[in-house]
Amino acid sequence: MHLSRIVFHPDTYPTREHYPFNLDIFHRSAEIVLDRPVTMFVGENGTGKSTLLEAVARKAGIHIWQDYGRTRFQYNPYENKFHRCISVEWADGRVPGSFFGSSVFHDFARILDEWAAADPALLEYFGGKSLLTQSHGQSIMSFFKARYEIKGLYLMDEPETALSPATQIALLKLLARMAAAGHAQFIITTHSPILLACPGATVYSFDQIPIQPIAYEQTPHYQTYKDFMSDPHKYCNDHQ
Repeated sequence: MHLSRIVFHPDTYPTREHYPFNLDIFHRSAEIVLDRPVTMFVGENGTGKSTLLEAVARKAGIHIWQDYGRTRFQYNPYENKFHRCISVEWADGRVPGSFFGSSVFHDFARILDEWAAADPALLEYFGGKSLLTQSHGQSIMSFFKARYEIKGLYLMDEPETALSPATQIALLKLLARMAAAGHAQFIITTHSPILLACPGATVYSFDQIPIQPIAYEQTPHYQTYKDFMSDPHKYCNDHQ
């Protein structure tokens, strides 16, 4: 593993009134052990898994491609400060990496296109095509296939958002292959039972306090999809 541990330091939290420092899960969880090439964070929206992933990225020195120029209706001064209150332990020194979030991927693709206007050879790294001229799913997979061949730490925030089930399976195969190669480590937040099935992955549940491992078949995501597939029509009943 490149990153071996994430440690929480509740005594340094600047507030208990504002997100994410108001989440009980971050006060009652001591650490997350990373001992597998693929680690999954799973849980309902609002449980803090994506916020923690972004904090890990900042703590690990990984840039997040985001457009910060937009005006927010409500501004939370603590929202992006969580990384100051956690620590990460490297197994054998810091490695490079990347952060992927479907919500910020377009910003990266647009900036890459601007760079390629001056240096078209940059696009050879992504199959020779502008990411903006490919479908969203195609451009994402082009990025994954190019980037994950490189040794590093890769953080992925709900990558399934823009991917069809077939493309999610293609990503699952890529994750399994890269994990087996031994040079890449992945930490992934997801709601996808397809990605959660990655062989050998550790799945951490953010629906439990403290954060703790959960078996794939015990995740609500797996159970809900399995139940739905067994009898989809019952979910159309207003009384269910």
